[in-house]
Amino acid sequence: MAKNNRWTEQQLLVAFALYCRIPFGLFHQRNPELIRYAELIGRTPSALAMKLCNIASLDPVFIQSGRKGLEGASQADQRMWDSMQQDWEGFALRSQAALDDLGVIEIEPLEKDGPDTDFSAEDAIVRRKQRIGQNLFRQAVLSAYDYRCCISGLAVPELLVASHIVPWSQDKKNRLNPRNGLALSVLHDKAFDLGYLTLDKDYRVVISHLLDNSEDSFLQDSLWRYDGCQIRLPSKFWPQPDFLEFHRENILRT
Repeated sequence: MAKNNRWTEQQLLVAFALYCRIPFGLFHQRNPELIRYAELIGRTPSALAMKLCNIASLDPVFIQSGRKGLEGASQADQRMWDSMQQDWEGFALRSQAALDDLGVIEIEPLEKDGPDTDFSAEDAIVRRKQRIGQNLFRQAVLSAYDYRCCISGLAVPELLVASHIVPWSQDKKNRLNPRNGLALSVLHDKAFDLGYLTLDKDYRVVISHLLDNSEDSFLQDSLWRYDGCQIRLPSKFWPQPDFLEFHRENILRT
C-alpha cells in the first residue's frame, strides 16, 4: 500500500468519482465499496475515507448546511474540485477513463441496446460519452439525497429519477451539474418537468394553480399534500438557487 505519498491524478479522479456517487453517511472505512476501490488504487480504506471527507470540506454549500468535512484538503484536491465544477462532462470522461484503466466496468456495452443495434464507430463514441455523463449525473444527484425522493421520501431506486431543474436542452454547460438536479419519484419528476410543480427560494414545494380545482383524490394524495412542505435537503450538491428561479419563471404553469 502507498503511504505518506502524494495522491496521483488517477487516484484523485477515482476518489472524486466516489465522492459523487456515495452518500455522505457512507464515507467510512468499513464501507465495502470504499474497501474495494482502496485496494484498486493502492490506498488504505481509512485513507480513502479521509480523502472523501477532505473533498467535502471544499464544498461551500456543504459546509453552509452545518455539516463538516476534514480540513486536510490539498492544493491538488482544490484544483481537481475546481476542474470538476467548471467542466462536469470533462470530469465524467476523465474519471471514467481512470476507472477503465483499473478494469472497472461502470458503463454497459452498447450492444445491450438490442440485438439489431448497428452503430458507426463515431456514433458509438458519442453514445458512450453520453452514457458516462448521464451515469455520473444520476449517481451524484441520487446519492446526494440518499437515494430517496426529496418530496415523498420514496426509496425505491428503480422508481427514482435524477431530474434536471433547468432542462437538458436549455443549458448545455450545466447538463451534468448535480446542483441542477433533484431526486424525484417518477411521478413528481413528470409533474416537475411539465411545470405542475416547482420549489420556492426556501426549497418548499409549490403546486401550480392550474390544479386548484381538481377533486381527483390521487392528485390530492400525491401532489397537493406536499404543497408548502420543504423538501428533504441533500447532504451535498444543494440545488442552485438561480436554477430554481429559472424553473419558477419559465417552466411553472401559471
